[in-house]
Amino acid sequence: TGGASFRPQNEFPNFAQTGDVEIVINAEGQEKRYMLHRLILAQCSGFFEASTSEDWSRAQAQGTTSTVGPQSSGLAKIGEDDEYGREAGRPTLPIAPPRDRYRWRYELDWGNKDDELPMLVQKPATSSLFGGDPTYRPPATPNKSTTTGSNGFFRSFTAMQSAAHIPHQAPDNDLIRDYDNLFRVFYNYPPNLDPLNIAESYIQCKSLLNLADIYDALEVVGPRIDHHLLQFQSRLWKQIAKYPPSYLKLGYLARSRVIFSEALIHVVGQWPAGSNQLRNHVPEAVFDLIEDKAEELAERQLKTEGKLFRLTLTTPRGERVSPTNSYLDWLALSLFRQWVIENTSPPPPLPPKTPNANQPSPRTQQQNKPSISPGHLYRLLYSAGPAYLPHDELKRFLKTSKAFGAESSGNPEYRRDELKKFERRMDE
Repeated sequence: TGGASFRPQNEFPNFAQTGDVEIVINAEGQEKRYMLHRLILAQCSGFFEASTSEDWSRAQAQGTTSTVGPQSSGLAKIGEDDEYGREAGRPTLPIAPPRDRYRWRYELDWGNKDDELPMLVQKPATSSLFGGDPTYRPPATPNKSTTTGSNGFFRSFTAMQSAAHIPHQAPDNDLIRDYDNLFRVFYNYPPNLDPLNIAESYIQCKSLLNLADIYDALEVVGPRIDHHLLQFQSRLWKQIAKYPPSYLKLGYLARSRVIFSEALIHVVGQWPAGSNQLRNHVPEAVFDLIEDKAEELAERQLKTEGKLFRLTLTTPRGERVSPTNSYLDWLALSLFRQWVIENTSPPPPLPPKTPNANQPSPRTQQQNKPSISPGHLYRLLYSAGPAYLPHDELKRFLKTSKAFGAESSGNPEYRRDELKKFERRMDE
């Protein structure tokens, strides 16, 4: 149990033995440290691939060589001539193998302005994660009791472990949570996202995707977001129908074919209602796709409305109905066409107001009636006649016909038979 038998942690988020990239996230006094691998970070993020490349690292080393002097924790200036950063002619010292030191260090920079986004900035690696010179660590002495230095090590290790379990608090801890989820995805761990509340989960997913977009890691993070949201199943479809522009942007960032397609259907059906939410927020190609689909839908809708208006009934001899050969069938056809016109055409302009008009006219009351959306209209037509023209409305319409009222005034049976026939023809 002594210090000699202790093995440093070598698992996420602190690969103390094999990690070569230290990342420090600070937010309002909270701190989270990571010791990760350059290989994995570069594979998952274009930002880390570029900033840890050989050319970038050489430029960073040239810019920091003059700043590392005798007062630093190192024993000499860091040069480029030697494999481990030692100058030629320097005395040979016990050097830890390359796996015991890191080469890159990143800290979260909040910028100088309030509207700037915090970004990871590469800093010179002047100290080890455990303190002291990163290029030198004396080997552990066997059977040696714990000393003051080892106590300091355990205190720092305990502090690092406590920083790994930061409670979720708004707003700054959300940033720490997003970075933690980003690195968890890089190492194939599931991100810590709300599994129950879909509204809260959407906010967390959107924030994580925006962070992944900054570091060019959408290809890696997107599938994780897609998998997480699809677990909500029917609740996800309801949310997409309620907020289609928001989920269209999220589906595009997450590279989710399912979420993007479902949101696109609702956006096109409501277009141009959501244009202001999408303009300048999605690529121009996506905006053009929505406009093209909306135009195609409008053309198809016009063709369908024309076919509905040209629907007709025929007599048993195959003739089109007219007032002369089948007056009742012609009334049913006229009522259907009038219903289609009223629900597919914009309402006429309101009449000018008069000083003496204290009560609204029947025409004004009819215009204030909520209109039927195209989607609801076609669903009603698919459901059959009673869904959009119920029995009572057909009965009132027939009562307004003088011929029907005159012939059936003294014969109730005739009235019922004609009404049933009228309903059957309306269904046709």
